[in-house]
Amino acid sequence: MSRPVVGGGVKKVLYALQTAQRIGLENTAKALTAHNTCKACGLGMGGQKGGMTNEAGEFPAVCNKSIQAQSTDIQPSIPVEVLTHSLADLRELDGYELEHLGRLATPIYKPKDSDCYQPIGWDEALDLAAARFAAATPQRSFFYSSGRSSNEAGFILQLLARAFGTNNVNNCSYYCHQATGVGLGSTIGTGTSTVELEDLDRCDFVMVIGANPSSNHPRFIHKLKGVRDRGGEVVIINPAKEAGLVRFALPKSVKSMLTGGDWIASDYLQPRIGGDMAVLKGLAKAVLSASAQDDAFISAHSNGFEAFRADIEATGWEEIEVQAGLNRTEIERVASLYSKAQSAVFAWGMGITHHLNGCDNVEYIANLALLRGQIGRAGAGLLPLRGHSNVQGIGTIGVKPVLAKEVLEKMEAAFGIDLPQDKGLDTMACMKTAHAGGMGAALLMGGNLFEANPDSRFAEETMDRIGFKLYLTTTLNKGHIHGCDQSEALILPVTARDEEWQPTTQESMFNFVRMSDGGITRLRTVRPESDILCDLAQRLLPESPIDFAAFKQHKTVRETIARIVPGLEDLADIDVAKREFHVRGRLLHTPEFHTLDGKASFVTRPMPKRHDGLWLTTVRSEGQFNSIIYERKDSYRGGIDRWSVMLNAEDLAEQGFQDGDIATLESDTGTMKDVTLRAFDIARGSVMAYYPEANCLTGTAVDPRSRTPAFKATAVTLRR
Repeated sequence: MSRPVVGGGVKKVLYALQTAQRIGLENTAKALTAHNTCKACGLGMGGQKGGMTNEAGEFPAVCNKSIQAQSTDIQPSIPVEVLTHSLADLRELDGYELEHLGRLATPIYKPKDSDCYQPIGWDEALDLAAARFAAATPQRSFFYSSGRSSNEAGFILQLLARAFGTNNVNNCSYYCHQATGVGLGSTIGTGTSTVELEDLDRCDFVMVIGANPSSNHPRFIHKLKGVRDRGGEVVIINPAKEAGLVRFALPKSVKSMLTGGDWIASDYLQPRIGGDMAVLKGLAKAVLSASAQDDAFISAHSNGFEAFRADIEATGWEEIEVQAGLNRTEIERVASLYSKAQSAVFAWGMGITHHLNGCDNVEYIANLALLRGQIGRAGAGLLPLRGHSNVQGIGTIGVKPVLAKEVLEKMEAAFGIDLPQDKGLDTMACMKTAHAGGMGAALLMGGNLFEANPDSRFAEETMDRIGFKLYLTTTLNKGHIHGCDQSEALILPVTARDEEWQPTTQESMFNFVRMSDGGITRLRTVRPESDILCDLAQRLLPESPIDFAAFKQHKTVRETIARIVPGLEDLADIDVAKREFHVRGRLLHTPEFHTLDGKASFVTRPMPKRHDGLWLTTVRSEGQFNSIIYERKDSYRGGIDRWSVMLNAEDLAEQGFQDGDIATLESDTGTMKDVTLRAFDIARGSVMAYYPEANCLTGTAVDPRSRTPAFKATAVTLRR
């Protein structure tokens, strides 16, 4: 890459300016400077220190993702005449066009025997929803939330579900970082980050594994540049050589812009898809061979080390090299950098978790940190890169199928009720139950569950077999117009975060709780999610001892959460004190692990079986956030469109193709026809295609422990 594409830079500045001009500079300034948490990634900015300021007080802390996210909120309402077109007409629009239709501003309903939506009044809509859930029964219902919603709305959602009689409560983490929660839970006893934002200013080594923060967490790139500026090392482990991870021109740095960008990666390993475990075992083997482990830390703060070392020593370099698709020299070179580090942070994304052994992968990242005592102290630790602004908070306040015993008991005591004790269904279990005809109703708060699922045909069939679907959303997406031919769908328009009628709270991936003021009025016909849920609860559960009407006051919700959920005690008066905080009791700067004996555990797992041939990983573009498409072309990958498939040039030639050819990509699950093949700097045997377009190829098999599908590892073939 003698002349690599550079991430960031003038083009991104101009794009941000064009976006701001399109939605109005005054509107943009108001949205970005108000005291509201950014609704994009979990890295976070905003809150009470100001909309463009992060928790460390750094200004300006804003990125392209923030502006893209705001651009869809600051849109006029969709005309009713558009909303009432047939489903067939609406399906002619792609994800980009649906997102840019405008804001949903009126409730709309599609009856079972209709092929189009029609406007419906708020009271009629809520009456209908309550009647349909009552008819479905708790056992045949599920409740789902994305990571966009507030802690307040999330708490009401899970309380409503459990008071109704079901623990079928889940969130989008089952399709992203659930493997992180399981893998960290089995090693260090907690499922969240062990570092604060400020720790990224103290470390001298960061390893980023299976993630592309240049596209998905641009603010994180600033921290990586800071590590390089301090003379530290940034190691990227990713099958694809992503331009923005090699070099990035930071818009807030004049020097960076003028010099053509800063070098981000000091070393870059490109393992084959599915080779993560082999790389991590190889790094551990090299550290042990150099006697660079921290014996004192291991002895004082861990269990299982001898079994772990025996397994590593028994694993030969030849097996590691074959499985990883890397040579020993490359792995030892990076291990040497890690061995010299004083304070190391490990960060990872869904390239680690989206595998049938995702939990195992996470455990071996934890093993590697424990090996040198790089956890439980300032400047070092583990950092799962959360993809949505409040996905961690949604889990913290109980939007999950199994609650901690302590939380469940406190909730029962607080309301004087008995809640269901059975284990609820995870997201894929809900989908498979629905596919078998076992779900009569679903409440979907935000997100796009249709396109979040693997196997697009399965997803569409499943959604249509749910008799009644209630959506809470700000804009339309494909999930609202697919999977509803033979079923009912009701869509209710909700306020965006900065439009909330009362302050709300969110939790960053650094365990930091922020408060958003809300208060901006754009559309007078939309309602907060919390109000909608409370109105639904009063209709569905009129005899409930829970005073859902009182929960329309967010202060009451926060006071209740503070009494019930350990660590969130400071939530009770956050609206008065204006004091944002770190969740109490999280594992951070002392090696006191949340396990029975207070020690961490080294975990030993076998390497997965190697599979030959071509293996697909689904990826996101720079102009995308989760399933939301802001731009059709990917500026960080040479401007290719979303119906492109990227392979190593040697693999293309071996398959009888060349760059620019048109082909069909197939898996056991489905087919992508007429894709454009593109040569890309990616490990041999690896294929990249865009999510959610390539979901038609991915299967519904899940990691047995996290229940997460393998979006990043699908066997595929090419044909003309």
